[in-house]
Amino acid sequence: MFKKILKSYDYTLIIAVALLSVFGLIMVFSASMVTAVQIYGQESDFFYNKQKMHLIISAVVFIIVALFPYKAMQSNKFLVPMVFISLFGLIALFIFGKVAGGAMSWFEIGSRSLQPAEFVKLSVIIYLAAVYAKKQPYINEFNKGVLPPLAYLILAALLVAVQPDFGSAMIIFLVAAAVIFTSGMNFKNIFRLGLFGVLLAAPFILLLKDKIFAPYRMGRVEAFRDPFGSEFGYQLSNSYIALGAGGLKGLGLGESIQKLGYLPEAHTDFIMAVIAEELGAFGVGFVILLLGYIVLRGIFISLKCKDAFGSLLAIGISAMIGIQAFINLAGISGVMPLTGVTLPFISYGGSSLLQLSIAMGILVNVSMFVNYEQKYKNKNEQAKPESMELASEKSFSIRK
Repeated sequence: MFKKILKSYDYTLIIAVALLSVFGLIMVFSASMVTAVQIYGQESDFFYNKQKMHLIISAVVFIIVALFPYKAMQSNKFLVPMVFISLFGLIALFIFGKVAGGAMSWFEIGSRSLQPAEFVKLSVIIYLAAVYAKKQPYINEFNKGVLPPLAYLILAALLVAVQPDFGSAMIIFLVAAAVIFTSGMNFKNIFRLGLFGVLLAAPFILLLKDKIFAPYRMGRVEAFRDPFGSEFGYQLSNSYIALGAGGLKGLGLGESIQKLGYLPEAHTDFIMAVIAEELGAFGVGFVILLLGYIVLRGIFISLKCKDAFGSLLAIGISAMIGIQAFINLAGISGVMPLTGVTLPFISYGGSSLLQLSIAMGILVNVSMFVNYEQKYKNKNEQAKPESMELASEKSFSIRK
């Protein structure tokens, strides 16, 4: 039994995650060595050592979650504490939180930091997947099957937005939309839900207008329009220089010029610019290829999974990784205004890496159940009629 379970794990998916995470660790060291010394007064491997510890912890958590049956997360014993803990964490930020990057988004625990919004992204996926899976018999009853689960989504996203962390709030809404759109409800209810969302968003925009239209946020829009002519375009213009300098093969690992004080916090949001400068199009292609494989593999798992909860979990996790990667890459390349969103598995950050490891552990577990059912349960079901047929033939011959 245990051997069959081990054989059912999706090792290509595990390898893709491992390759991205290890590659990210290498690039965090390369991108942060100068910043660690010049800005933080630490040793050049300061951020590398912290990220290495994050990666070790995340790897252990990944293994535990990958072995934990995902169907247990659909029970109220799991969902209710998860919802209350996530909301409590967001509310507690306004009392015990630390301000960083203009937002009160972090708990400082000794030398470590924890960002609750990262884990709320995943808790929203789990909650919506569980509730909409249970509501499949009446998924098209708007007041009974569609609206009730949205109370948690709206409250969680609002608490993240008022920090303010509009990048994470936007990801939460987009990922929730992906789960809702694939939940099985008809287009009429999806349209009504979209209209409801627009009407609900209007008062919140008015309430948060001072934060939404803050000078530094409007500066990001101005930098998006004219990065080289705007006083706010320093990061984006240096990102352009890094992206263009690498060419096909790059300048070589560790040879980036823009990380030498020109590109602030190069190991976080703009780490792909350093990858492009040092490893060229090959390095960028390597990251995009692996991220694309994880997203597409997740969609494939969702299509193969016969369980509604597992299917919605897989699509939600895939959407989260794909959306976050797109927003990060679009921001550093000037396709959309910067939002401060990190690149999955690559950027520095313990909360992000831990949350992604939990998410991938869940996805791998869903995949394992799908493969196990296809390989062994289906074979057993096919074998049963054959054995019954043989038994009937023997019985017939005896009677004869």
